[in-house]
Amino acid sequence: MRILQVMAGGEHGGAEVFFEDLAAALNRAGLDQSIAVRRYLDRQRVLSQIGCPVVNLPFKGAVDFWTPLRLRKLAQEWQPDVILGWMNRACRALPRGPWVNVGRLGGYYDLKYYRNCDHLVCNTADIKNYVIGHDWPVGRAHFIPNFCPVDDSPAIERSQFDTPKNAIVLLVLARLHSVKGIDVALRALRDIDDAILWIAGDGPERASLRSLSISLGVSERVRFIGWRSDRSALLKAANVCLVPSRYEPFGNVVINAWTHGVPLIASASKGPSQLVRNGEDGLLFPVEEFHALSAAVKRIVSDPVLAASLVENGKARVSSEFSEEVVVHQYRELFERITG
Repeated sequence: MRILQVMAGGEHGGAEVFFEDLAAALNRAGLDQSIAVRRYLDRQRVLSQIGCPVVNLPFKGAVDFWTPLRLRKLAQEWQPDVILGWMNRACRALPRGPWVNVGRLGGYYDLKYYRNCDHLVCNTADIKNYVIGHDWPVGRAHFIPNFCPVDDSPAIERSQFDTPKNAIVLLVLARLHSVKGIDVALRALRDIDDAILWIAGDGPERASLRSLSISLGVSERVRFIGWRSDRSALLKAANVCLVPSRYEPFGNVVINAWTHGVPLIASASKGPSQLVRNGEDGLLFPVEEFHALSAAVKRIVSDPVLAASLVENGKARVSSEFSEEVVVHQYRELFERITG
């Protein structure tokens, strides 16, 4: 089975991280892959470790005529069985040919960008329902969730971020954008004594979030640690993982927390509310309700039996639904079925 993966996303982001994870997992499963991406040094380093041939293309949008031509030539030379395109810009550039074009969606995107696709893979059942509701053929829409790998790195030393060993570490893994609700976590922090908030990510709201932490009087208990590639080490060092998003179609961090055995608290936004069984494998709080978030943190910290139960049930969900083995099997089965 020969797969050509096409990713035109940015330097950082949840979909971009999962693209790298899936490429590595498909390689471990024995699929032959070639990859076309924008050139970012960190991604080049990750993909070189996987061992797949990589072609760099600009993916500049509708006025970029060179990228589709180069992509067509690459496909004609490599002759894949499947081309897997990630999100709008990549899927718009997919060439037609004897191969099968598959678009991978992680959000409620405009389907005009997917006219060159034969099939769509949606990472939630609700996104699958959305595309079918927009007249995409039922038999060509497929739900396959994400997974999160675990590496063997130890927990990161808290001293790296000026954090005492006995502190309650709250971890947010997110792009610094208003939809991620990081300001909600900052407001909740005022009510949680002895807690330090690690914010792992970067983005346009960095300066405003720093200013907010100062105005709220919590800046001494907030660590802006930037975009990180060592999420396993961060999760292993955290006491609670927070997903305070105002809008989240899926929520990769939910799977990350479950996989790494970290108690999870998430907003009841679209993705997490579909994934999390409230009180069983995580706690949900109403979107933007920072008092409810702080109450949930206190509940977990004060009840180790509850925390252990959330962790155990989260790991069970991963084993049955969101493990690398389960997800890769679904991708491989789909590829084999649609190529006949």
